[in-house]
Amino acid sequence: MSGHPVQLKQTNLTVSKDQIRAALEVIHDVRSPNQIRQEASEYLEKVKLDDEAPHHGYTIAADQSQPPIIRHFGLSLLEHAIRHRWNEYSLEQSTTLREWELGLAQNLTDQDPSYLRNKIASIWVDVAKRSWALDWMDMDECLTRLWDGPLASKELVLVVLETLSEDVFGHEDLIAGLRSSDLSRACFEIFTPMTVLQDHYSSRGTNINVRYGDEGWLSRMGDLLEWCISQEGTHATGQACAIKILVTLRSVIGWAAPPSLSATRMTLRLCQALRSSHLPIQLAAVDTLHILSSRTKLSEGDLKELVAPMFMTDTVDLLQELYNWSCVDATDIDEEKYLLLKKLSELVFNIGGLLVDHPTLVPIDSSFSIFLRLLINIAKNHSLQVSVCAMHAWVKILSSEALVSSPPVASSVGELLEVCSQRVIKYEALPEHHPNPSVIFLNEDFDSMPERHAFLGNYMRFCKMITERIVQHSPADALFHILSSAEQVISHLYDGEPAFSMHSYSRTSMPFLKMDAQCSILEAGLKGSVRWLGPGGHEQEVMLQNLKVWCERILGLNFEDPSVKERVIQLAVGFATGPLKKDARFAFKIFDYILDTSYPDDANYPSYSEAVKDLQSLCIHELQRLAMKFPDYLITIFDEVEHKVSRVSQAVTRDDGVRNRYHSVLFIITHRATSVNPQPRQERLEAFLEPLVAQWQSSELTESLSSFNMFCELLGCGGIQQYVSKRALHDISDWSATPLDDEGKALQMHMQHALEKLPLRATKAFLSVSVEKLEPNSTAHEMAGRLWEKMIPMILPNLLHMIRQAHAFHDAVNWKGLPPEMSGIVRRILTDRFWQVGISVGSRDEFYAK
Repeated sequence: MSGHPVQLKQTNLTVSKDQIRAALEVIHDVRSPNQIRQEASEYLEKVKLDDEAPHHGYTIAADQSQPPIIRHFGLSLLEHAIRHRWNEYSLEQSTTLREWELGLAQNLTDQDPSYLRNKIASIWVDVAKRSWALDWMDMDECLTRLWDGPLASKELVLVVLETLSEDVFGHEDLIAGLRSSDLSRACFEIFTPMTVLQDHYSSRGTNINVRYGDEGWLSRMGDLLEWCISQEGTHATGQACAIKILVTLRSVIGWAAPPSLSATRMTLRLCQALRSSHLPIQLAAVDTLHILSSRTKLSEGDLKELVAPMFMTDTVDLLQELYNWSCVDATDIDEEKYLLLKKLSELVFNIGGLLVDHPTLVPIDSSFSIFLRLLINIAKNHSLQVSVCAMHAWVKILSSEALVSSPPVASSVGELLEVCSQRVIKYEALPEHHPNPSVIFLNEDFDSMPERHAFLGNYMRFCKMITERIVQHSPADALFHILSSAEQVISHLYDGEPAFSMHSYSRTSMPFLKMDAQCSILEAGLKGSVRWLGPGGHEQEVMLQNLKVWCERILGLNFEDPSVKERVIQLAVGFATGPLKKDARFAFKIFDYILDTSYPDDANYPSYSEAVKDLQSLCIHELQRLAMKFPDYLITIFDEVEHKVSRVSQAVTRDDGVRNRYHSVLFIITHRATSVNPQPRQERLEAFLEPLVAQWQSSELTESLSSFNMFCELLGCGGIQQYVSKRALHDISDWSATPLDDEGKALQMHMQHALEKLPLRATKAFLSVSVEKLEPNSTAHEMAGRLWEKMIPMILPNLLHMIRQAHAFHDAVNWKGLPPEMSGIVRRILTDRFWQVGISVGSRDEFYAK
């Protein structure tokens, strides 16, 4: 090996180890003055740019009497020359640089710190990317000879192989990308066993002659991994080596030839690594298996060799044991074990995906039932981030025609339904410090509320999809389980909870959350039953009758909480429009039940009062849904329906807008009933809209829209400027934190009542129901077009005046009642606020509560 410097032009810069050491000491000493530190940095930079820098770097790095930090700087000099000046060197000079690098690698000892070993490996790869398989043909032999040396040399080789693999196949390194074809081919040659090359790739016709020996690096690493795992109890250094092998395999296993992975028994060896008692080894093994199980475009033969071992009874038992060991308590989370638990659940999801995609590949001696038991156990985990992988896997399994009807799957559905019914609760509505273990894990896993909302949305979707698919394939047993569980929960909503009270009313009370969860599962089950329904039959008739009886029994219960009543009504309409959609009489029972729903409003309890208003709005919406689904039946009893709707609308509200929404239900029935002749139907529809058009054309509205001040009086906000000025709102930084006084509440109420008198909402409601869920060019759609073609010209003039005046709000000139120092408050008042993912750090409910 040459010990001579690379011969370039000489410079006058004086370089010595002592000077470099002194400069580095100055830089790293926190007590050094900035000017001296800057001078030291400038000196070292000049050393790096010197033409003799490679030689200085080599001599410093090779001198083992120097401190490691000095030697590391010497390596940096060598690295800089290779990376930035390689093209300036002749073949002789580049060969000298490579020989220096090999010498440094050969002289590494177990006592050298890991950062020196990693730096030498990085330089090795820098040289390899520029000259391997070009003018450096014996690199594999050099690596193999180092492999036969001490453990430090083996770890150096592993770092070289890992870095080379990542740079060549990661497609992010520019230098490797320039020689991608040659380097990837050379890597393939040296990692693959010779027998595999001869048996499977003899037609490649390679003549690059870069490999050394017959084993190949996959075989060498597999053999050493097996030895390290078997010796880890007696050799502590073997643990570190095993981790390094697994990390290197992780970078290789995604592109290595499948036959070479089979020939080296890589799947079994990686599974064996899971038996280690050393957690970092387990983590590295799970990571590597995850990449292996994520590979696509494998042939049937490759899948049998690589996938089948993952389903053997011993392997599944091992995964179950590892899962049991890695489970952590929510009140005492071991970070490393919890990380292993999450990665293990991701691995099991991948294995489940392979099972779904290739169900015939599972070997006879595997245990499908044991694997499903593992999936059930993971699904039950209190950490939703662990559980979600199993839930997603179950969605895939239940969607597979080849697996869903198998006895092991059928025997698992009861537990699955139980998990789903427990997990569809709205976790985001629970307090942050709630003792529920799942809430504790959510706090651990998610820093931002938007991420948490998105995750929970996906989790809930999986729960509902699982329920839907189970019911679709086993409707009788599944619905019996769901209905029985739901009835049990509904009958004991307030067990262990305070009795209902308007004073302490909350939309996120546990009784409501439990009811909401049961309704969500029931709604998913109803969707599944609709998918199952066929042309008829005794079994189907029995099931539908049972559904009807159950629903009627729930409707007979008394619910004091208006929010709970909301969910009951939504669920009942789901029954009527879902599996019982052919029973119009039952639908009318639901229709009548909704009309009879009435709760006393009490403004002394704002939260309760708001819930009552929401219930009223929901009732109208569900009445509209039923009217759209069953117009031909409701038209046959139209007089009765009209009488009751009119009576209820008069009794429950004095708001004309709400009354018009009630009347829109009658409008829908008339509009969509096919048994009514077109001309009488058109006339009746016009009669529904005439009072609305009269409001738009009234002289009082026209006059109120003639000036901005009168428009403000129309909206009930004529006194807003005086109130803003009186309260000095411009001096209050956070309005949401400052409660309204009595005068402000009165003004707010007055504005609300004024807004309700406008025909805006009613017009929007009638327009919406005129076309909602109608096919274009249908009879009803064309009739709606003719109807509004006549009405809109009568509405439009005052509507445009209203829009013009509304835009005038944004002009501070119109706010003449405010003093000059408050002119900027106009923009603040009119700023629109929207809650959406990534903008608000709070929940949706918290945002709207402000």
